[in-house]
Amino acid sequence: MTDELAARQCKPCEGGVEPLTEAQSRELMAGLDPAWSLSDDGLSIARGFEFPAYSRTLGFANAVAWIAIAEGHHPVLTIEYGKCHVSYTTHAIDGLSDNDFICAAKIDRLAGSTIR
Repeated sequence: MTDELAARQCKPCEGGVEPLTEAQSRELMAGLDPAWSLSDDGLSIARGFEFPAYSRTLGFANAVAWIAIAEGHHPVLTIEYGKCHVSYTTHAIDGLSDNDFICAAKIDRLAGSTIR
């Protein structure tokens, strides 16, 4: 499913649609690397990445930023030495949308993640 998600393109979300249900989110989580987690309130997904050097962390963060710009869907990135934390939610609907999972799958592909 990751390849299917990663092959899709984000659709603009200006609100007016319902966020994904917890069941829908859990189904899409199955298509992501197991390191992604669904928040307790079901409103966001997140994953941490580790790198051996700050320069590699910044390179990864810049690649994630490129995905965000290309898809028009932007994560929260937290960067520190050797670590990058990525979190997605769709602010316009106060919850998760397909876009969050599409971008997460693209990041999995970028990171060379293996899927369950």
